[in-house]
Amino acid sequence: MERSLGELKPGERACVARINGGGALRRRMMDMGIVPGVELEVVRCAPMGGPLQIRLKGYYLAMRRGECAKIVVSGEQRVAIKHTLASR
Repeated sequence: MERSLGELKPGERACVARINGGGALRRRMMDMGIVPGVELEVVRCAPMGGPLQIRLKGYYLAMRRGECAKIVVSGEQRVAIKHTLASR
């Protein structure tokens, strides 16, 4: 089942199937490591239509919902989230 990345809830993981759109947006996504086959996890969602925090390849990324709508994912699965904040 394929959905857009913006439809995932916090705690869900999925693999990138494809990136809709082209040109500069597609290149920017690929530069950030969002390529077909990579696994993403939605960590949290900002309220009122704000950005999503996503974890991939060991780092965290905040993305606008409009950008997330162009990323098609598949293979969703729910996992337990256990994230801790770094302290100094």
